Amino acid sequence: MSSHNHTQSTNLPALTIGALGVVFGDIGTSPLYALKVSVESSGAKEGSEIMQAVYGVLSLITWALVLVVTLKYVFIIMRADNRGEGGIFALTALVSQKIHKDSKARWLVILAGTLGAALFFGNSIITPAISVLSAVEGLKVLSPDLDRYVIVIALTLITGLFAVERFGTDRIGKVFGPIMLLWFLCLGVLGGLKIIENPSILAALNPMMGIQFLMASPGVAIAILGSVVLAVTGGEALYADMGHFGLKPIQKAWLFLVFPCLLLNYFGQGALLLSDPVAIDNPFYRLAPVWALVPLLILASLATIIASQAVISGAFSIANQAVQLGYIPRLRIKHTSSEEIGQVYVSKINIFLYLGVVFLVLGFQSSENLASAYGVSVTGAMLIDTVLASFVMISIRKWNKWLFVPLFGVLFVIDSIFLGTNLFKFFEGGWLPIAVAAVLLFVMLTWTNGREKLLKARWSTSTPLVGFLKSLDINPPHRVPGSAIFMVPHVGIAPISLLHNLKHNKVLHERVILMSIDIVNEPYVNDNDRLTIKHLDHNFHSVHVSYGFMEEPHVMRAVALLRAREFHFKLVDISFFVGKEKVIAKHSNPLILSPFIYMHRTMQGATEYFKIPFDHAVEIGGHIEI
Repeated sequence: MSSHNHTQSTNLPALTIGALGVVFGDIGTSPLYALKVSVESSGAKEGSEIMQAVYGVLSLITWALVLVVTLKYVFIIMRADNRGEGGIFALTALVSQKIHKDSKARWLVILAGTLGAALFFGNSIITPAISVLSAVEGLKVLSPDLDRYVIVIALTLITGLFAVERFGTDRIGKVFGPIMLLWFLCLGVLGGLKIIENPSILAALNPMMGIQFLMASPGVAIAILGSVVLAVTGGEALYADMGHFGLKPIQKAWLFLVFPCLLLNYFGQGALLLSDPVAIDNPFYRLAPVWALVPLLILASLATIIASQAVISGAFSIANQAVQLGYIPRLRIKHTSSEEIGQVYVSKINIFLYLGVVFLVLGFQSSENLASAYGVSVTGAMLIDTVLASFVMISIRKWNKWLFVPLFGVLFVIDSIFLGTNLFKFFEGGWLPIAVAAVLLFVMLTWTNGREKLLKARWSTSTPLVGFLKSLDINPPHRVPGSAIFMVPHVGIAPISLLHNLKHNKVLHERVILMSIDIVNEPYVNDNDRLTIKHLDHNFHSVHVSYGFMEEPHVMRAVALLRAREFHFKLVDISFFVGKEKVIAKHSNPLILSPFIYMHRTMQGATEYFKIPFDHAVEIGGHIEI
């Protein structure tokens, strides 16, 4: 059963609260820095200038949340689900289903999906750094002398966060929701009290105030828009995490709690700045009375840790899906929950993210400096979501073209403006997520291209299974008791491991099963549809095993299904034969293929990846030239 189906029968309030900790952590911690950075980017210095900037920036933030998060994600893109699952790869898989395998358009879709995933990884590095730094910077409000401890404390929290990732979030995740519920209520109360003191700030609800402010500030309009986007970072998580909670819990949490509390806090900060422009040094913490600063600092630290953990877990999930869909080499993936299939831990990704976050904290020193690097990855991923979702909703789901082509056009323009304004901050830090995305994109495209060449090479040098079986009529080999399961890339060819075994050992098992694993463009496959069995001559059988890209390939579970359906064999009588190829580049292109060959040689072995018992596995080597 998919997590989406599971949500339909689970308590809606519990799911809604649970979503607060996973889905809304990133966007929920934006008030720590978004308004401050946006007002400062306008260049306002004096009281009257700050007042105009506050009204204009608040208007822009409000309507960015309305258009980008509420309209685009909550009401439109979340309906472009892949059997209940969301996220860039779910969207990519959905589009790929409608495109011919050999079409050039398929490569454009793969490029869009891999680029979106690469940008997400860049975001996964920046979010923990900027979130934790912005929370700990509240120490300076308590006392300016505490400034020297900010980096040390931030690094300590970050180190602890990554150290506990390998234990999973199954247990501690249950308290995330209530903590974030308290966080959002505090945001709303602190902001609401200031609005009551200065209700004139509500004039910023007028969208014309934002437009007029940009027109009156042409010299800094790009900088302002590039900072305003900080308020919507994390909006894409509503779509990416919908498979864990379902559509309704996320929609209700956003519309009835998160969105109102965020607006109250932003407007509360604005009301504070109207009466006290000096509070621009940290308007979020200045909202709180002195006695509440320490509790608020602790709560903010917890909220940013939760936000960071959610993004890190999302990176693990994206890596897992990328492996399943064949975009990156096999990695050692640890499933940390027996109940939630989406909860995984990937040690190499964890180390990569940790080193990246530490580098950012030490290199940028403050959340304000990091803000310049933050927007590119988020806006780029949002733009890709818009493009792919528009194709799904208009071409696949057949939504009204006359209504939704113009609507998606408007959303595309908004996303493009936000991305463009952030690209202007390239030399101020925007280069970082672009560099990370470029490296990861290179890895994914290199692997995808090399993998296709490898599959073609296998096919061109393979022995057709039909011909091999006919040869057994002419020269039947000696058969030994037991069952042999050969892991094959395609059930139509005789596996190299079988040919080598027959050549050197001169025997075949009494029963031979050729098993191929296929990852389909759907998140889950029902057990009733998982196996396709075909009986061949000479007691050979081909078994095609299908898994969704959100599932864990597990050969022994497939064997259990085989036993229950047709084959009554014992585990002690089974031998698994796994090919262990050494890939060699042709003389014409060794340099081009060397990155792929290196990744192929260092990736996790098929025996371990498919959970094949080591004491029943026989790995047979060979060479293949591409």
